[in-house]
Amino acid sequence: MAKPGLAVSVIGAGQATAQESAWAEEVGRLLAERGAVVVCGGLGGVMEAACRGARAAGGLTVGILPGYDRAVANRWTEVAIATGLAEARNVIVAASGDGVIAIGGSLGTLSEIAFALKLRRPVVTLGSWHLDPKHLPDQARPFAAETPAEAVDLLFHHLRT
Repeated sequence: MAKPGLAVSVIGAGQATAQESAWAEEVGRLLAERGAVVVCGGLGGVMEAACRGARAAGGLTVGILPGYDRAVANRWTEVAIATGLAEARNVIVAASGDGVIAIGGSLGTLSEIAFALKLRRPVVTLGSWHLDPKHLPDQARPFAAETPAEAVDLLFHHLRT
């Protein structure tokens, strides 16, 4: 079980593949089952699937939106936060989680991974960016997972240490 108030940012492709969506939904469900709040960008793809999985397990979902209209949030986002910051909201998504799970994604996901690492948040990737460790400081290295369960377990392990 997660400590009270624990939040995990789930980031990834806004237009996800079927595999990425399935992974994200399972990650969201597993996080909610452990009592974590799921934070995301509030839109489609990985964000929507993670929220759907979390809500199915009775979890709380928070979407940090790029615009001013909360109505654009996916229907599984319980708390929609309109920022008006466009892509600059990525730093808020990264900073709002105690840790981050990245699933697939493109340059927006890469920016969120970089912000999270800079903020010393543990990052676990699942079918997402592979960053060459020789270009990263020791304390800023993402951990790669092969399955949603491994991603959640790895993140919780690194949140404890």
